[in-house]
Amino acid sequence: MARPSVGEFVRQVRQEVNKVTWPTRTETIQSTLMVVIMVAFAAAFFFLVDLGLAELVQLALSVGG
Repeated sequence: MARPSVGEFVRQVRQEVNKVTWPTRTETIQSTLMVVIMVAFAAAFFFLVDLGLAELVQLALSVGG
C-alpha cells in the first residue's frame, strides 16, 4: 500500500475526527463520577482483604512460636 502525502494524510485525519461522537459535558461528568466511585469501592475492598490476610498470617506465625 502506497504511503499518502502529508496533505492527504491530514485530510484523512480530519475526515476520521469528524466521524467521532464526542460525549456531552453531562456524560463526561457522570462517567468520571462512576469511575471515582468504582475506584473507591475497589480500594476499600482490597484494603479489607489485605487486613484480613495480614491477620491470618499473624495468626499462623504466632501459633508456631
